[in-house]
Amino acid sequence: MFSILAISSGLLTINWGVFIWAVGAGRVVESALGYYITPLLNVLFGILVFRESLRALQWLAVALGAASVLILALEYHHFPWISLSLAFSWGTYSLVKKLIDLGALESLTIETLIAFLPSLAFLFYIEGNGTAQFGQGIMVTALLCLAGAATVIPLLLFNGAIVRLPLSTLGLLQYITPTIFFLLGVFLFNENMSSGKVVGFGFIWAALLFLGIDLVKSNRTSTSKI
Repeated sequence: MFSILAISSGLLTINWGVFIWAVGAGRVVESALGYYITPLLNVLFGILVFRESLRALQWLAVALGAASVLILALEYHHFPWISLSLAFSWGTYSLVKKLIDLGALESLTIETLIAFLPSLAFLFYIEGNGTAQFGQGIMVTALLCLAGAATVIPLLLFNGAIVRLPLSTLGLLQYITPTIFFLLGVFLFNENMSSGKVVGFGFIWAALLFLGIDLVKSNRTSTSKI
């Protein structure tokens, strides 16, 4: 159990690290794409891990998602490593937490303790070379403390939800997060949205729409059989 939680802790650390770097580098929209891809990745995990069979709309959603990644890779002129790193780290984290089926508070506490020592070592390193921001000003320090709470509380709720909800339902709820990221990146941080990026995101939105329709239809069918 400890080794599995060590893996989930590492996945969470990778996800946070990449996301924080992406926001600081002005690539919020690209990070939003990663979290849009995650529900489609959950569908693939359903096939590979739980031996689920895909319905027609699910196959269409996966195909559109793959096309979106290809279009945006060509548009960005580089491999979309930010988006795919976020998608695979968060999707795999969700899968691991689903498999171990441990209480939210217990699992998150152990994951945090595992990540504590390497994180503390990194903090000492950046404090030593003068690049740290914590303690450099009252406002910045206060915001960093609030950022910790704003990170832990949703994650604790997520850990509680993932053992209670089907992975597909959880994937649909996760559309909310990347939508907020996307709107912030475009309208608050004024990131460039070329026509190619609009087309690429259009494909991913279409994929998520079909995935949502399929979920609603399957839930109705399941309810009618009860």
